Amino acid sequence: MKISIHVYFLFLLFFATSCKIQAQIVYEKLPAARLEAAFEKYRDPSITQRRFKHADIQVLIQKHSTAFQIEKLGESVEGKSISSMTWGNGKTKVMLWSQMHGNESTATMALFDLFNFLEASGDEHDDLRNLLKSSLNLKFIPMLNPDGADAFKRRNNLDIDLNRDAISQISPEAVILKKARDDFEPEFGFNLHDQQIYYNVVNTPKQATISLLAPAYNYETEINEVRGRAMQTIAGMNELLQELIPGQVGKYDDAFEPRAFGDNIQKWGTSTILIESGGYLGDPEKQYIRKINFMIILNALHQIATKGYEKYTTEQYFAIPDNGFQLMDLIINEMQVKVNDKWFPVDLAIRRRETENEAGYFMSGAVEDLGDMQVFYGFETLDATGLQYREGKVYPTAFESAEKISEAEAMDLLRQGYLAVKVKTGEVRQIHGLPILVLKSTEKFSGGWMTGSVPNFFLAKEGVLKYAVVNGYLIDLENPTKQEFRNRIF
Repeated sequence: MKISIHVYFLFLLFFATSCKIQAQIVYEKLPAARLEAAFEKYRDPSITQRRFKHADIQVLIQKHSTAFQIEKLGESVEGKSISSMTWGNGKTKVMLWSQMHGNESTATMALFDLFNFLEASGDEHDDLRNLLKSSLNLKFIPMLNPDGADAFKRRNNLDIDLNRDAISQISPEAVILKKARDDFEPEFGFNLHDQQIYYNVVNTPKQATISLLAPAYNYETEINEVRGRAMQTIAGMNELLQELIPGQVGKYDDAFEPRAFGDNIQKWGTSTILIESGGYLGDPEKQYIRKINFMIILNALHQIATKGYEKYTTEQYFAIPDNGFQLMDLIINEMQVKVNDKWFPVDLAIRRRETENEAGYFMSGAVEDLGDMQVFYGFETLDATGLQYREGKVYPTAFESAEKISEAEAMDLLRQGYLAVKVKTGEVRQIHGLPILVLKSTEKFSGGWMTGSVPNFFLAKEGVLKYAVVNGYLIDLENPTKQEFRNRIF
């Protein structure tokens, strides 16, 4: 009898060990190639650029009304509906919310790709869908700030930053998010944002295409089980990201912000993961970064469904390098500027930021800093040794309109020392693609090399104009390259 009991317990031990081995095989991480193939197959073709409006996604939400439970959670300041979409019947609850800031839409695009994937059936991804559906209960809020999205601005129509309204809840959108979290009580949460393209991986010239954070829940930035799970999940996400964008992943600052939703949702017991989508060279509409979002979110959901995050450590999370803010659109090194009849060599750091108006968006260039700029990195850099600053002129004869000026004519005028032209017709603030300033309501333009100035000037060598800088765009007058200009009529 004792031998039989001994054998029985040995059998149980063998069975448990076998199950553990099988589980390790089943829960192996998803290959990047599979995630990419899923994106390419289910990418939503109706969204092709990052500026879209509330009305555009209502059609897409209703398209999924059979597979998802759709619920109107409330309305924005301007009365636009804010909806959630729920999928899956598993025990682990996960909530994902996007476009809390209206002009941060990259993840929203990826969510609609993900909805297409989750709703489909009958293909090579059914095993993954079935696993997610049986393990997870997913609640998505694809657009939390529809008023901001329609104007493509950060804040809502009370001019409140929703990510600083978690406690006071002045905004109806903040009330909606807090109630959704409290009613649903998710174990995991994904706070989906965009960050400026000027974030880099600290002390490197590489853009932080994706930045991640497990937000702190107190000023001491302590780690409890809730925050630790978020860190482990992020470590797994970073493993995939290093295959996709090696060296271009940053860790966002984890200083505690007592008004922020991410910090408070972490504090309220939901393991919260912040994803910030930055920039990627040659991807102004963030369509490649959209793909990356799809892949890392699907990968993270698989980690959560299988508890695969448990194989990662908080040490791996802290090994992710910090974000920097050291990128510039243009750095001009050693350009000569004249002060009190003396020439001084200075470095100039320039950024061109997007500005919205009724016609769309245009770029606004500004000198961010000058002096010794060696700690910054430029998307474009010019060694201006031996080149001197020169002011530009306005061409005296007015053209009929901006449309009547060809790019070749504009370049010829630049070579003659004219930085601006006048037009008789056209709307002020109208956007144009010419490499020259266009004036309608004024006879002069602003420009200079000091901080805060609009960078409009020439660089000359021994009196010969070599480069023009127009609204922060660098133009080689001898060997111009094709550029897309987004300037406005003044």
